[in-house]
Amino acid sequence: MAEDASAAKVLPRERLRAPARAARQQSLRAHNLALVLREVLTAPSPVSRADVAALTGLTRATVSALVEQLVAARLVRELTPVAGQRAGRPAVPLAAARGTVAAIGAEVNVDYLGVCALDMAGETLVEHVVRDDFRQSDPVPVLDRLADLVADVVAELDGRGVAIAGSALAIPGLVDSVTGPLRLAPNLGWRDVDVLAVIARHPVLAAVPPRLGNDAKLAAIAESRARRRTGPRSFVYVSGEVGIGGAIVLDGSIFRGVHGWSGEIGHVAIGTDGPRDMGGQLESYAGQDALMDAAGLSRSASIAELLRGGEAAQRALDRAADAIGIALSAVLNIVDVDRVVLGGIYADLAARLRPGVEAQLRDRVIAAPWTEITVEAAVAGRYPAMAGGALSVLDAIAEDPVEWLGAEDEVLVAQ
Repeated sequence: MAEDASAAKVLPRERLRAPARAARQQSLRAHNLALVLREVLTAPSPVSRADVAALTGLTRATVSALVEQLVAARLVRELTPVAGQRAGRPAVPLAAARGTVAAIGAEVNVDYLGVCALDMAGETLVEHVVRDDFRQSDPVPVLDRLADLVADVVAELDGRGVAIAGSALAIPGLVDSVTGPLRLAPNLGWRDVDVLAVIARHPVLAAVPPRLGNDAKLAAIAESRARRRTGPRSFVYVSGEVGIGGAIVLDGSIFRGVHGWSGEIGHVAIGTDGPRDMGGQLESYAGQDALMDAAGLSRSASIAELLRGGEAAQRALDRAADAIGIALSAVLNIVDVDRVVLGGIYADLAARLRPGVEAQLRDRVIAAPWTEITVEAAVAGRYPAMAGGALSVLDAIAEDPVEWLGAEDEVLVAQ
């Protein structure tokens, strides 16, 4: 025994590890609360307490106690009771609450500012969009304008008695998920901007400080939510605007990378004959400005005008489709995903772009002979980054409703 004790004292430090910790009672309670809430929120149709108990393995008494708290917190609503085939009390269907708790999604884009609010059911309560040209802009006045828009939305929600769960801000650039600041938004002309510090000067936003996110990744969250019941769960999302962003969605989750910088497909080099400052990157062939320039149209022209354009517009769209397909082939060869979703302006151009994109993918993706690669239009709406920002806040509540209800130790849940 003495020898064993002595040996234990000289174990190398790298072999030592902290002792495992038993789960606290409060942690178990918090886990069960989140489990029940997620079942209600993700169910394809309203579910009863008995349904939730069967799905989660919790007792009916536990589920009932949890549901009472979620209803009191206005996260879940009870619908009209439905009589069952068996004798006893009618089942009370449960669904996500509507118009009671909301999250705010905001967006700074090259040609617009926008703010929306979504409730727990994912329904849009408010949406405001202001169009302007923010290329090479000063971030402070732009963020000031955005703060005014958010303040208007907050006032409208407050007037309706809607509680605000939080906010998120989508920006077309590299948002450092480790240290926080916006590193680069090339089409805005912003570099190393402490967005949160600027926003914190506004009392309304200081009260609900937004989480920052890349616009394409937040848009992919909205797209993934829209496809939650119909699939697919894995796809590459490409968002066409003035800049081109992207996101890799694997089994419903966004792959973010080490710093949160994954998905910058617009900067994939596909040639050397583009503008010198772009180095032949995808955006110089298929970005919104590049499309309009090549079509001989004003950069403020609509997508409908582009589609109605003459031979120059057709050539511009053909070139863009080829460029998108070439860039995507590199992505698909690396990540092994067989579905592409075209978002942003590409959703409206999908019918025109799809044949060219698919042709390039068939020729260049090495696995194409053995798997069908599908290219389709996004279904998450016109402003998915705003919606995705709001959904990311609501998802955080679903993962940890205790944070919304109050301190974990104060949550009383039957076991």
